[in-house]
Amino acid sequence: MTKQENGLPKSKLDKEAIRELAELLAETNLSEIEWSDGTVRIRVARGVPGATVAVAPSLTAMPSAIAAAPAGDEDLAKLPGALKSPMVGTAYVAPEPGAASFVQVGDNVREGQTVMIVEAMKTMNAIPAHRAGRVTRILVENQTPVEFGQVLMLIE
Repeated sequence: MTKQENGLPKSKLDKEAIRELAELLAETNLSEIEWSDGTVRIRVARGVPGATVAVAPSLTAMPSAIAAAPAGDEDLAKLPGALKSPMVGTAYVAPEPGAASFVQVGDNVREGQTVMIVEAMKTMNAIPAHRAGRVTRILVENQTPVEFGQVLMLIE
């Protein structure tokens, strides 16, 4: 390990590249940005509160009960029952391929119960119900890309 003048190990992180990516993120109002040169990959994201890690299965597409939002629907994000994605990633509705969905429309859930997984950077993040209630709509399909703040489901 190479030592710098202060005697500390030299970091393999390119802090200047990270700063530049963070500035570009702010300038473009994106929620995440990723850069790679083939040997190094840097991803900078914002608005990702304490993520919870779950089992990291390799999921395949499976049918699920989805209640699609009709065109011209009210702004779902303003509803108190709107469960929003805390990060950019890929949504999974079941814990592993071939398993039953965490929840279906009509199911009652308790606050904190895992209702979905969002994969970000090969890390599976359990998405808990933000309130107790009944699932009235599931707005994403299995293996669907999701954005930060996107409404995933409604719990009334």
